Amino acid sequence: MSDREVMEFDVLIVGGGPAGLSAACRIMQKAQAEEKEISVCLVEKGSEIGAHILSGAVVDPAALTELFPEWQEMGAPLNTKVNVDELHWLGSETTSKKFSNWMVPKTLHNDGNYIISLGNLCRWLAEQAESLGVEVFPGFSAAHIAYDDKGNVEGVITGDMGLAADGSEKDGFMPGMLLKAKYTIFSEGCRGHLGKELLTRFELDKDKAPQHYGLGIKELWDVPESQSKPGTVIHTAGWPLGNEAGGGGFLYHLENNQVVVGLIVDLNYKNPYLSPYEEFQKYKHHPIIAEHLKGAKRVSYGARAIAKGGWASLPKMSFPGGLVIGCDAGTLNPAKIKGTHTAMKSGMLAAESIYDALQSEAPTVDLVQFNDAMRNSWLGKELQQARNFVPVMHKLGTFWGGAYNWLDQNVFSGGLPFTFNDMTPDYACMELAEKHVAPEYKKPDGLLSFDKLSSVFLSNTNHEENQPCHLKLKDAAIPIQSNLPKYNEPAQRYCPAGVYEVVESNNESIFQINSQNCIHCKTCDIKDPAQNITWVTPEGSGGPNYPNM
Repeated sequence: MSDREVMEFDVLIVGGGPAGLSAACRIMQKAQAEEKEISVCLVEKGSEIGAHILSGAVVDPAALTELFPEWQEMGAPLNTKVNVDELHWLGSETTSKKFSNWMVPKTLHNDGNYIISLGNLCRWLAEQAESLGVEVFPGFSAAHIAYDDKGNVEGVITGDMGLAADGSEKDGFMPGMLLKAKYTIFSEGCRGHLGKELLTRFELDKDKAPQHYGLGIKELWDVPESQSKPGTVIHTAGWPLGNEAGGGGFLYHLENNQVVVGLIVDLNYKNPYLSPYEEFQKYKHHPIIAEHLKGAKRVSYGARAIAKGGWASLPKMSFPGGLVIGCDAGTLNPAKIKGTHTAMKSGMLAAESIYDALQSEAPTVDLVQFNDAMRNSWLGKELQQARNFVPVMHKLGTFWGGAYNWLDQNVFSGGLPFTFNDMTPDYACMELAEKHVAPEYKKPDGLLSFDKLSSVFLSNTNHEENQPCHLKLKDAAIPIQSNLPKYNEPAQRYCPAGVYEVVESNNESIFQINSQNCIHCKTCDIKDPAQNITWVTPEGSGGPNYPNM
């Protein structure tokens, strides 16, 4: 530790997503309003702000309006207001039924919302943060949490630069810095590796339902101008997932003749042969979706896990020395399928709690009052009203669970006197391969469906060669000795980037990790049935580089 450079701040923020950036902006707004000097640093592992940001995204502007009431005049990149809002039930690969407006849960209505690139919104928020005096450092990964001699969080240690795959130091090696702060905010996004450590060390999720996840896979397409319908939102349920998994699809028309299309697959599925990636390739061939992609060109691809457990899975968000916010804690509203406005609001509330503590003559180590502020805000009320959305879908399935949620949300505004919980972690839902049949997946046609490697190429993913693998196996024998005979090693299929393979060499099965392909979706960390894979941050700036995603 003595060899590391040390930098000290009042507030340190880990992660340049909507939650962290909103926290940074709000702290500095309050400091400037009261003419206080506060130093705020934000570190982001992506090569630039927005490089690792991926979301649908249809955004509720409520939190942005609170943070910057004049965001339209300031040029925030919310340009396409929703003007067509449809929900379809896909019965098979060719059939569908459009739901009437009254049949759709009101939480899924998108009046007043915008279709955006969340990466571009984060880039804009970073500009506002820097103009307010925040120090923003992209390309620096927070590799470890730093603790003081009392066990309180005192900051983070950034990743070492220039380590070889065997852990030795290459030419130009630079040890990571120790960034210390009075308070550290963790806003790494879904399944943050430091957030995981905090939950365990401080038992933040004690007596809570386990977090539940979906895997969102998304593509960006350029479409002919004649097919562009800016403001059109299409959501689907049913096929291709059917009884195999929960989830649903989406297609949105942005400005500039662009369309985003994607599929969310709940990660509590049972069949180890299921491939979320291949299900997405099938999905694009449905007539409801394919008609929007005729003559179009695919320009980007990405995938990201989504924390969707909601209210029942929300941990204690404070600990000695800081807070965990946004999707790192699981603030997404699953009933709305939206997490940007909730992440931003959690960041703003975090900023206000920390600002008040910094002004106190006797600062609080554990800002427990933040938990009450969060639960008493409109964010807390939103999540409480949506508390049954996910567990009911898990228990009753997409159709009947959807019917219950329609009644609960449209008639009772989330007030039915029942609370459902799903206490089974997603990884524990996977069943033995012998109980299941592999779905049929057709060869990609190169027009609507594509192979994994060509998709990864479009994510602009890159990791410095000859660096330590950031996908850690607790026991290197488990994939071949246990997962292969039990589940036909499902990592080969649940990973949407072709990171994991079982290859044959000299009549021996070998588990191969192609870490260069990793797009940081965190699915392996979540879904591995043995919980043997741990995702840690690679060398700074490694990973995808998403444009306009």
